[in-house]
Amino acid sequence: MSTFTDSVVAAGGLLVSGDPVLLAIVGRSLAVSASACVLACGLGLVLGAWIAVTRFAGRALLLTVLNTLLALPSVVVGLVIYLLLSRSGPLGFLGWLFSFKAMVLAQTILVLPVVTALTRQTIEDADRAHGEQLRSLGAGSFARALLLVADERYALVTVVIAAFGRAVSEVGAVMIVGGNIDGFTRVMTTAIALETSKGDLPLALALGFVLLGVVLVLNLAIAALRSWRERVDGGAADPAISRHLELRS
Repeated sequence: MSTFTDSVVAAGGLLVSGDPVLLAIVGRSLAVSASACVLACGLGLVLGAWIAVTRFAGRALLLTVLNTLLALPSVVVGLVIYLLLSRSGPLGFLGWLFSFKAMVLAQTILVLPVVTALTRQTIEDADRAHGEQLRSLGAGSFARALLLVADERYALVTVVIAAFGRAVSEVGAVMIVGGNIDGFTRVMTTAIALETSKGDLPLALALGFVLLGVVLVLNLAIAALRSWRERVDGGAADPAISRHLELRS
């Protein structure tokens, strides 16, 4: 058999047997990305909804910066956080460099612009459709934002899923700030890069299959949620706004 075939067979064996090294790396990777996603979504959903319903001086510039940050290179984020957390950096006293916390911080900063920008676009589109009605009934910016978030909750769930997919597939930043330390900061993407360079193709392939599987599950979840929403709602306005309009009329 060819080297590729041998590696694939060996990778399958690692997956079937539940190799402890493989499982530890996968678990750590999912934990880092989930933690970063929770932090980024907690802030990004609020910030995105606020930007969507508020008009203020410099908003256009803020949106330009936000859209620019969508293409923020992960290695640049890793470099900046490395400098901040290094012993001579302003945050060096935290002692976070080459730790789980540093990787969570890096992925949070990478995912935050994605969540904020997608939330802002979703809520702003909903505001164009329903905002005038809500304003005419006396709903202020805060109340309008809450109602629109409730109305677009299914769309925002897809934002959260997309954010997790962005986090779990990132490699540059976590490599720099985590150090890819075996048993401590090695995650799927960094392990794949390292094991490939070492020639341990079975482990690299096994991790690659798991990572592809995670991304596939996330995309299936988004598609299923979108299909379910279209089937249930039929494109109609969500009951959250409808109830508010009925109460005020």
